[in-house]
Amino acid sequence: MTYHYHHTQIGYFTIIALAIALLFSALLMAVIGFNWITFAALIIFSVCLALFATLTVVIVDDVLEIRFGPGIIQKKFSLTEIDSCQVVKNPWYYGWGIRMTPHGWLFNVSGFSAVEIKMKTGKKYRIGTDVPDELEQAIRESMK
Repeated sequence: MTYHYHHTQIGYFTIIALAIALLFSALLMAVIGFNWITFAALIIFSVCLALFATLTVVIVDDVLEIRFGPGIIQKKFSLTEIDSCQVVKNPWYYGWGIRMTPHGWLFNVSGFSAVEIKMKTGKKYRIGTDVPDELEQAIRESMK
C-alpha cells in the first residue's frame, strides 16, 4: 500500500454544536427525570458526534477514499474512473454531512471549500476540505 495523500479535517463547529446538544439533553434529564424522547436524543447526538466529527481523505494506490469519524461511513472512488476534478465553493445552505445537492453528493464536516470530482459516468461528488488546493493537486497527480 502506497499512500499518496492523507488529510483529516476536524469539524470544530459540529463538535461544539453536538456537545452543547448533549449537555442540554443531559441537563434536561437531570432536571425533569428520565424521559424516553430526551434519552433517544442523547443517543442520537452521541452517535452523530462519534461519526461526523472528522472527515479523512486518503489516496492510496489507485483509490480515493473518504471516511467520516472512525470509518464506519465511507466512500471509495477508483482513480481510473475519475474524469476531472476542480476546487469549488459550496453555498452555506448546502450544509454539512452527507447530502444530495444540485452538483451531486456532498461529503463535508466544516467550511464551504470542496473539490468536485466528475466521474467518467457523468456523476459528480463534492468532497469538503480545508485544504482544497492540496487535495485537487493530489488527485490530479494520482490520476496520471
